Amino acid sequence: MIKTSKEIAVIALTVALLIAGQFVLSGVKGVEVVTVILLTFCYCFGAKMGMLTATAYSLLRCFFFGFFINVIILYLVYYNLFAIVIGLISGKIKDKGKTFRLAVLTVAAAVLTVCFSLIDSVITPLYYGYSHDAALLYFYACLPVMGAQVLCAVITVLALFIPLEKVFGTVKL
Repeated sequence: MIKTSKEIAVIALTVALLIAGQFVLSGVKGVEVVTVILLTFCYCFGAKMGMLTATAYSLLRCFFFGFFINVIILYLVYYNLFAIVIGLISGKIKDKGKTFRLAVLTVAAAVLTVCFSLIDSVITPLYYGYSHDAALLYFYACLPVMGAQVLCAVITVLALFIPLEKVFGTVKL
């Protein structure tokens, strides 16, 4: 699966960057840089490297921020799905213009961010055994945060994808 120590180092550094980015912004609901960092990584290195990074990030994230089974499941499911989707998209758009690629990836980030909240709205109530009414309340309470997360994903992808793509592009595996 992993062929070189350089691949391990790139994954480890990216996971450290993801954890640090989440930690620094953890106090601000809906604001995060994980989406743009992982998106750019998956775009540059593909779905396989993205999934390895997503899995390592998900498990370490739970180690640092708390071992809750619903969160482990949410992160393992979502970020691996994220890596696959972005990896597949990147294969189709790499030869397109910069503006087109940025537009497609921004829309993908927004849609995948909505998917994160929707998956959470299913997993968390199931895990905690919420009643139907409590699950609906949880879903509705998550909507403002989801809106902020989508807005943040759009802004950070628009602002940071191209510089991050240049940085990741300098790494030769």
